Amino acid sequence: MFDWIVRLLPGAIVTAAIDGSVAVSRAFGIANIDTAAKTGDQVLAVAIVVAIGGLVGAMLFSALARSDEPAPIVGGILGAIVGGVVLIAERQLLRLPPGSFVPGAWVVVTFVAWGVALGWVRDRTKLSTAEEAEDTEGRRKVLKTLAAASVVVSAASTVAGALASRIDRRFAGRRWSDDNSLPNAGASVKPPSGTRPEFTPLEEFYRIDTDTRAPVIDVDRWRLSIGGLVSRPQTLTLADLREVEPTHLFATLCCISNPPGGDLISTTRWSGVSLQRLLPRLGLQSSATHLKVMSADGFFESISLDTIRADERVMLAYAWDGVALPIEHGYPLRLYIPDLYGMKQPKWIIGLDAIGRWEPGYWVARGWSKDGIVSTMSTIDVVKGNEAGGVAFAGARGISKVEVRVDEGEWQVAQLRRPLSDLSWVVWRAELTASSGQHVLMVRAIDSTGQPQPSAIHTRRFLL
Repeated sequence: MFDWIVRLLPGAIVTAAIDGSVAVSRAFGIANIDTAAKTGDQVLAVAIVVAIGGLVGAMLFSALARSDEPAPIVGGILGAIVGGVVLIAERQLLRLPPGSFVPGAWVVVTFVAWGVALGWVRDRTKLSTAEEAEDTEGRRKVLKTLAAASVVVSAASTVAGALASRIDRRFAGRRWSDDNSLPNAGASVKPPSGTRPEFTPLEEFYRIDTDTRAPVIDVDRWRLSIGGLVSRPQTLTLADLREVEPTHLFATLCCISNPPGGDLISTTRWSGVSLQRLLPRLGLQSSATHLKVMSADGFFESISLDTIRADERVMLAYAWDGVALPIEHGYPLRLYIPDLYGMKQPKWIIGLDAIGRWEPGYWVARGWSKDGIVSTMSTIDVVKGNEAGGVAFAGARGISKVEVRVDEGEWQVAQLRRPLSDLSWVVWRAELTASSGQHVLMVRAIDSTGQPQPSAIHTRRFLL
């Protein structure tokens, strides 16, 4: 219900909510902004469900007060109505796998059971006679039993979910980084202790989604649908895509909502199929100018065929660090486009449509940046004594220089570590010159074209 409501809200409201959640997380010093944002969404989602359930329950109790009908029957009918509405929402969000009856039936049955249970509780707690009034203790016992059962079931499902998540991570497979050294392992400049990992552990890779949970992907039924302005529609399996010579890229991905010094940015080794190599297989008509990339969660984005033909690094990624993408991060396919924010790069891709003109993507239609080009940024990750370090990133443009300044002193050039690739962030370190006491450190980066980063400069207080 929460996700459906978010889709219906004007883009300006959604944007304000996202920016607000990031600002609140920063104000409270929360380290993992993505986790905090996701938790906030889920708390709001639960609150909405409780509010809707409470309202509908109150309507049921009010109607039953004027009727002699058996409460469980009336409750079951009302539950079926609410379940039908939720089923519509699930279908609108593409949450139900095609060709499967069970998930949809489960949604409706759950709400019917809720309505019947609510009616039963109402009958058990109704105080309509003096005899029932004397049985207050029995009524309390019923409510306590119901509450205890709810707590036990909720706790058990939560523990089971947590264990399943750990098992999934444990058996994710052997990673590329387990057996290989990073390409810049011999670089002379070393990251200061406390700098964020240059190669982000998969468990720490940031995640920002439009919904509270990942979409349902049927592994056996999934196909990449090819349509639109093509000679003939077709579908491709993951095995078909893996037959194409793979592309491997060390690349940094960043969220457009990442604040100065934020953690909504990560780096890993992506593996997948270059769209440039895949184009001949699509059978595009001469009138096609763009590909519309569609996701299982309703997300979509348009990418120019000229961009694809000019850059073989534009890819459909199916693995990272040598293992398959997990559902939470886009299994089976996610798009990667150099130099663009994550808002332009759909996950859970299910289709490619060739179209004859540019169309605004999911977030562009909601008022976000049309181009989504990464802005130059830099962070201060650590200050220890007179030593400081962090990272800088400018998308595919690369970083030519990083400078730091203590208080109002002169800008000092920092040392740059050789990056993992021309698509990854750069680690910097600097020796600070300052007197004893409290100071403010500032950092700024300049990209390879000579353009300095915008005014959003990261600062950090430190004691020397």
